[in-house]
Amino acid sequence: MSDEKEIDYSLANPDTLTKYRVAATISEKVLAAVSKLCVAGEKIVSICQQGDKLIEDEVSKVYRTTKLKGFSHPTTVSPSSYVTPYTPLSSDNAEANIELQAGEAVKIQLGAQIDGFGSIVCDTIIVQPKDQAEDAITGRTADLLLATYYANELLIRLMIPPGLLASGSDEEKAKAAAAKPPTQSKITSLLDKVAKSYECNVVESTTSWLFDRNEIEGKKKIVLAPAESTKGEGSPEIGEVWGVEMGISLGSGKCKQIDQRATLLRRTNNTYILKSQTARKTLSTIQTKFGHFPFSLRQLEEEGGDTKYKVGVLEGTRQGVIRQYDLVGDKDGSPVARLLTTLAITKNGISKLGAPPALDLSKVQSDKKITDEEVLKILEQPLSKNKGKSKNKKKKKPAKKAAGGDAEGEDESDEE
Repeated sequence: MSDEKEIDYSLANPDTLTKYRVAATISEKVLAAVSKLCVAGEKIVSICQQGDKLIEDEVSKVYRTTKLKGFSHPTTVSPSSYVTPYTPLSSDNAEANIELQAGEAVKIQLGAQIDGFGSIVCDTIIVQPKDQAEDAITGRTADLLLATYYANELLIRLMIPPGLLASGSDEEKAKAAAAKPPTQSKITSLLDKVAKSYECNVVESTTSWLFDRNEIEGKKKIVLAPAESTKGEGSPEIGEVWGVEMGISLGSGKCKQIDQRATLLRRTNNTYILKSQTARKTLSTIQTKFGHFPFSLRQLEEEGGDTKYKVGVLEGTRQGVIRQYDLVGDKDGSPVARLLTTLAITKNGISKLGAPPALDLSKVQSDKKITDEEVLKILEQPLSKNKGKSKNKKKKKPAKKAAGGDAEGEDESDEE
């Protein structure tokens, strides 16, 4: 009888949370560095390459004896109207020459993983002219960023299981715990109120997924503004890790497929044995370097420069062992903003494992604001139980900011 014990990969194992946090620290650090690279005139492919190199460098510094580590998502930089992550090929002249334009809303998405525990982050930035100081953001661009920021704050709070942070008498806590979590249609309805406050729309089929070890598309998902034949499954629970995504458009929020080849792919769980030796070799390379996490065709190109990988990818895609992510953009060509946060749900509430930086509200100016009382009330809610941290550092609560209030709110340090 074996003395080996089955390893616990759940959040009950402190090592699991530590690995998530290390991956998150790397993801946030690289996101900050890549954001600084995104200035007008810079080529997207060059930014993606530099971001990927940074992820590899940072991952190599930690858990040196762990073989399973690397990317949970390659560096992607998506132009203004793109909804999905975009990672161009250096071998395609047209794609390789795409440059960032001043004033466009660019989505940066990337992530690292340690021992299969991945943290993915996405932020939206407004591209600045080279060598020019950052100006205040106004007009419709400000509306887009504020709608996305507050909708994201609302969505994260709606991830908290009912009664988890309840206070009051035992009876009141029990009543709160017995409440049903909001339906996905209710979640969309509330987020619509935020979007409409800024004359924007939720991007259809924006999806948040349950994360697991070596898996970023688990058995549960929350689908916002679902398109026909799409629906969510399940509700968040204690002990889970989620990738929470928010997408907002200045247009209708409807999407269309972009007429460009898919360059973002992922190994599926299917076990079909590929026929050609080239395809099997390609799949082996993918499995070794990326596991079941997304990767870019560009990364295979750079893996020794062997162009035969294309044959392997084609066969793998045809047989369902490789999945390609089609490029999707706003149907009207309108600017789109996206945010993605990796979070854990613990007995103390929400813990952000990896998140985009908080929006500097002092630099984003709009004459619009949220007035819906139900939304404002939810935005006032904390993300986690107060752990007795210092009350010296005060911040405005999201609801007060959203309502345009000037009064200082209570400390939110317990949200970290």
